[in-house]
Amino acid sequence: MTEIASPHISHPRVLVLGVQPGTPPFRIVEIDGVVVGEARTVTDVLETAAAFGAPIHDMDDPDAVRWVGGDKYTWKPHTA
Repeated sequence: MTEIASPHISHPRVLVLGVQPGTPPFRIVEIDGVVVGEARTVTDVLETAAAFGAPIHDMDDPDAVRWVGGDKYTWKPHTA
């Protein structure tokens, strides 16, 4: 028997990419596939999303926001 993939795949409007080195470190924010800015804090993500018409009501909702390379608490680059 073959498994059937779920017809519902989450494609949130807001994508927060992994931490980039910088002073201070930052994460790139995309909305609807377009880079709209940099975030240095969770508040920056919320403000940017709201400014571009994609308000986030639950930072842990995978249908609202996808965190790449860490979660909402990850704001320092990973060192090996």
